[in-house]
Amino acid sequence: MNDEINYTNNPLHGLGLQELLTQIVDHYGFEILYAYLNINCFKTNPSIESSVKFLKKTEWAREKVEIFYLYKFKNLPRVSSEQFELPPRKRIIPEGQTPREPAELSMEDAERVREKQAQKAAEHGKTKRYGNGKPDRF
Repeated sequence: MNDEINYTNNPLHGLGLQELLTQIVDHYGFEILYAYLNINCFKTNPSIESSVKFLKKTEWAREKVEIFYLYKFKNLPRVSSEQFELPPRKRIIPEGQTPREPAELSMEDAERVREKQAQKAAEHGKTKRYGNGKPDRF
């Protein structure tokens, strides 16, 4: 019971995946979702039903969509490092934080975000360690 009280301030509390997806698709559309999240169910013959089916089976993708819902659609401030480690549905939103208007998103912004992510991944991958304990340079 105590756990239930803690999560009632989370906008995901009591919200089904189909309703969540319907809200963000109605606002942003599948093209923006694919551009920001890079999940194929939003690109190839997208529909609410097929996306829900995929997201129910795929935890990483569902969490990615839930994070998008909280921090882009509900436009909540980023969470503390302790809350960041928790899945989106188990995060506790502090009392003073309330959802705001959805963030303005564009295809151009999505492209910049993807470029930054690719750059970070490339920088991170330059000094990977392998079984011999020595970093390999690419």
